[in-house]
Amino acid sequence: MLELLLLAGVLLGGYIFLTHTLFKRSKCKGNLGMAGKTVVITGGNTGIGKATALHLARRGARVILACRNRDKAEAAIADIHQETGSTDVFYMQLDLASLKSVRCFTETFLKTEKRLDLLINNAGLVADGRTEDGFGIQFGVNHLGHFLLTCQLLERLKEAGGGRVITLSSMAYRWGHIDFQTLAETKHLGTGRYSWQFFSAYCSSKLCNVLFTQELAKRLEGTNITCYSVHPGVVKTELSRNVSLWQKFFIEPIATLLFLDTEAGAQTTLHCALQEGIEPLSGRYFSCCAVQEVSGQARDNAVARKLWEVSEKFSGLS
Repeated sequence: MLELLLLAGVLLGGYIFLTHTLFKRSKCKGNLGMAGKTVVITGGNTGIGKATALHLARRGARVILACRNRDKAEAAIADIHQETGSTDVFYMQLDLASLKSVRCFTETFLKTEKRLDLLINNAGLVADGRTEDGFGIQFGVNHLGHFLLTCQLLERLKEAGGGRVITLSSMAYRWGHIDFQTLAETKHLGTGRYSWQFFSAYCSSKLCNVLFTQELAKRLEGTNITCYSVHPGVVKTELSRNVSLWQKFFIEPIATLLFLDTEAGAQTTLHCALQEGIEPLSGRYFSCCAVQEVSGQARDNAVARKLWEVSEKFSGLS
């Protein structure tokens, strides 16, 4: 009996510790006005993106869900309308695994939308494979597609005044590494038949997100645009939809017990979108609605600059 009580105490203590550290919740308190402003959210038809879209629509923003699946987008739009009453949420087709699709999206957006105030690079995946252009799927979708999208929308952001770019990263960036020689030769950050191999590539793609944001901030100095990278927390989403069945069997019980829901996962994104006075923190990394210091490999200015140059070349911007 004593052993059972001790075990229960250890388990309860572990649960409390995890929910106050790794799975800690936070709440956005920002109150920046969004009425009359236009927002683009990649992957806005599900998960964190959908939760973010709902909040911004409720505040009066015009929200563009930039995603692949029309049916899911229309279902999300219907849900958001029912929740908020907003009729100013729209779908525009975007496949981040295709640079042609990214260019088509930006061309259409620039022709049809007069302003852009907030770009949220939210979409991401954990998977193996290649993009339409031959890049590793995680490098292509999680980083390169968003890189091209952001670069092609910068001028419209500048026109609106006070625009922000928010890129969802992850604490997994800490385990990332960028081998530029391998990237040049193979166009991917890592691949293999085992899930740990493409999870390593996922971590590296999240490092790309942090480095991209830092370099973007440097290049935007003197303009009225700011940018931020975000760790949303450990959230139960469709991010791992491509992992194997046995891994889902292992992950699902833990996710149900500990992972944040998408509402909680959207809070730091919303903080960076709605909090006044964070402009001096442009280029920084946020977690739990607060700026956080990043580890060494994410502070390497030379690597950030090199990544930008390589991304320009791969995306056809140079």
